[in-house]
Parts: sequence; structure tokens; C-alpha cells
Amino acid sequence: MSGVSTKHLLGIKYITRQDIELIFQTAAQFKEVINRPIKKVPSLRDTTVVNLFFENSTRTRISFELAEKRLSADIVNFSSSSSSVKKGETLIDTVNNILAMKVDMVVMRHPSPGAPMFLSKHIDAAIINAGDGTHEHPTQALLDAYTIKNELAADKKDLAGIKVAIVGDILHSRVARSNVLLLNKLGAKIKLVAPPTLMPVGISDWPVEPSFSLDDAIADCDVVMMLRIQLERMNSAYFPNEREYSRNYGLTKNRINGLKNNAIIMHPGPVNRGLEISAECADDVKSVIVDQVKNGVAMRMAVLYHLLGGARISESDIENMSEVSAGGR
Repeated sequence: MSGVSTKHLLGIKYITRQDIELIFQTAAQFKEVINRPIKKVPSLRDTTVVNLFFENSTRTRISFELAEKRLSADIVNFSSSSSSVKKGETLIDTVNNILAMKVDMVVMRHPSPGAPMFLSKHIDAAIINAGDGTHEHPTQALLDAYTIKNELAADKKDLAGIKVAIVGDILHSRVARSNVLLLNKLGAKIKLVAPPTLMPVGISDWPVEPSFSLDDAIADCDVVMMLRIQLERMNSAYFPNEREYSRNYGLTKNRINGLKNNAIIMHPGPVNRGLEISAECADDVKSVIVDQVKNGVAMRMAVLYHLLGGARISESDIENMSEVSAGGR
């Protein structure tokens, strides 16, 4: 089975429409596998993956670890808080020391935009960007688009005609940037909703419709994707106070009552209940937040598989995952 067109997953901008479709197809098959009693497959046996996280993470890190374990990879977990980085070691030295131990892939989260790209030019191992500053978060966008397709366009090849409103802290959101790139490639119509202070400079050049009114923007949308307010990245006041932000841009029960009947609510997490979204909205029947987490494991399995194992495994292997799974326990 042929893999994707790139050695790394550094950002959505670097993968093709064909890559996306292939990853979605593989994720669907892995999703079936992880819902079976025997969840582990030997696809990446004898492969070593380093999870290199320079920022705190819960969902993304656990999701990658679980995906790697489901594929039988050997895992090394790295945390900058307990490493020689605290003693002044540079990024290149840290990674070269790890690579000297013969690892095959680096899954990297870093606070600096472009860090995974910089690394890809200096080392031979495959690299997955698990979030670089405010730049991109490609696997989150892939699992978000996959969730939308499953919920609203399961019988279609793309998301043509689907209207998506991305709401909140657009300025600091790598999730928003990756989703705009990916959803646009798949034909969705995108609205970005935020206070003027939380809209990026140059938004008029993005393939989106900007809006400063939440109520007007979501009235005809199929998807409402709420974003976390990233207070840790704010060095000044971007809105008067949290109460006013919630009143103008928070998703409430009254607001979701005005959505389309089949509309869905999304959030990449972590969720600030009561700020960008009320607790009852996060748990509403329209919410697919838990499904995003479930799909994240299958999606990351698919990405790992194609970057590391796809070229080494035959078509019949992935088409008969149940047999492979049973034999690899």
C-alpha cells in the first residue's frame, strides 16, 4: 500500500487532497479495529517513536501514546521540564542525543512556531507536528474534519457545501489555522467569529468570511466549533472581562436552540465551561466533543501508519485488520 506524499506531517499546507483522503480511509479502518476486543496490530513493531513535548498536553499526548501502542511501536516519552533542556541544552542537541539511540520518528510539540520544520531540516527521522506555538496543529484539524465528515457527509468524498463557524480566540489558535487550511481544501465554507482584538492581521486574505457577531454567524451553520480562550498566550487585555466575552461570544443553550436541527457542536479542548461554552451545551446531544477524542486515536494511528509503516505493509493487511489484529496479540 502506497503511503502519503510526504515524509513528515509538519502542517496541513504541506499535504495534498489525495493524502487527506487516504488518511481518512485508513482512519476509518483503524477505528473499527480499536472498537474490537483485540485492539492492537503489529503494523509498527520494531519501530521507535519519541514523544517530544516542550509544552503541557493531556489529550494530544495521551492520544498519540495510545495510537503508538495500538500499532505496537516502542515509545520514549520526553518532557522538557525534567530534561537537560533545563540545563541549557539546545533543541538540536536534545534531538540528536535521542536520535543517537536509533529512533524512527519524533512527535513534537513546541511553543515556537516553525520548530518542527526547523528540526526536519537537521535530522533524518520522520516528524509529526503536535502543535507549534500559534502556527499549526495538523492532526487536530484532520480529526476535526474526519468527525465532521462522519456526522454530516458520510456518503460524500468531501465537505462541499458544509458551513462551519469557528468561534473564539482565532488570533492565538493553531487549531483554527490548521482547520481553515484543511476545511478549505475539502470544500467547506468557513466563517471566523471573534472580537476584533482576537482576529489575526490579514484576515481578509484568508479563504474565510470574518464576523464579529456570533448570533448572525451561526444561524445557518452546520458546524459550530468553539475555541478555548488562551489566556496563557495573552500579554494584554483583549476583551474587558470574561463575563462580557461569554455574553457576546459564549455558546449558550439559547443560542444552540436557534441552530439547524442537524447542526453539531465541536471543541478541541480543553474546555473552559462557562466561558466559551456553557456546561449544558458541552453535554448537549448536538455536541460531538467526545467523538472528536475517540476519532483522534484512529486518526493518529493512520498518520503514524502512513509516515512509518505504509510502504512496508501490503494492501491486504489493512483490508483484513481483524485477521492481522488476531495474529498480532
